[in-house]
Amino acid sequence: MRIAAIQTRAVAGDQEANLARIEEAARAAAAAGASLLIAPELALPGYGAGDDMRMLAQTSGGDLVTRLALVASELKIAIIAGFAEMAEEEIHNSAVFVDGRNPPIVYRKTHLYGDYERGIFTAGYPSASIIEYRGLRIGILICYDVEFPENVRRLAVAGAHLIAVPTALPATGHAKLIARKMIPVRAFENQVFVAYVNHCGADDLFCYAGLSAIAAPDGTLLAAADSKPEALLVADIRPDDFAASAIAAPYLRDVHHCSEWSQDQGAAHARDGHFAP
Repeated sequence: MRIAAIQTRAVAGDQEANLARIEEAARAAAAAGASLLIAPELALPGYGAGDDMRMLAQTSGGDLVTRLALVASELKIAIIAGFAEMAEEEIHNSAVFVDGRNPPIVYRKTHLYGDYERGIFTAGYPSASIIEYRGLRIGILICYDVEFPENVRRLAVAGAHLIAVPTALPATGHAKLIARKMIPVRAFENQVFVAYVNHCGADDLFCYAGLSAIAAPDGTLLAAADSKPEALLVADIRPDDFAASAIAAPYLRDVHHCSEWSQDQGAAHARDGHFAP
């Protein structure tokens, strides 16, 4: 499957402008043959919307997601985009998957970053939910989530081929380490594709690092953007092409075997009285 990722400069607080930008990117991605477009973290309200986030938050069945789904339906391309989700009087930093045919699927960020996010959002609960789309198995994480290796491993063990990571990585001294080193390592150590999709430019509150990338299971970058300009990345996701990589670096197989061995040894030690059950 061909996928696309839009590194964009969202307008903080202007969901109409941001929805129009995502639609424009979806048209370009569809014209390039892509079946999936991924947009950044909180791409619809803009990550730096600040105190306006509560006013901008909508339910997954609200007008904003409905209109996004209509774009997906018209262009026959699935879209993953970050939005501020209102659910039972709580706001979540969420990403929604729409394909225009099925009900929206929402992922809520589990690891909120810093006082800014914790002051606005309620964290979601870790899960291993997988989206089946045109033969591709997709997991979603949001920004800081991917920096915890157990989150990626959980989705890989559940059978994900691709992990989509809408992000709002700020321009700091360690941004390049995360985007150019950590992300390829996450892909390699879990034998999955990772699409890391960031904002660029700045708003009134934050300056963003850009550096969006699509990494393959062997750790190579299939597509990458620079730090500042907007960009549409396109890459072909063909898991079978990386079968040799999984044989050479069989982490998922061996961690499963190690887990089985640990359980067997633990039971034997317990029977021998080496530690209390």
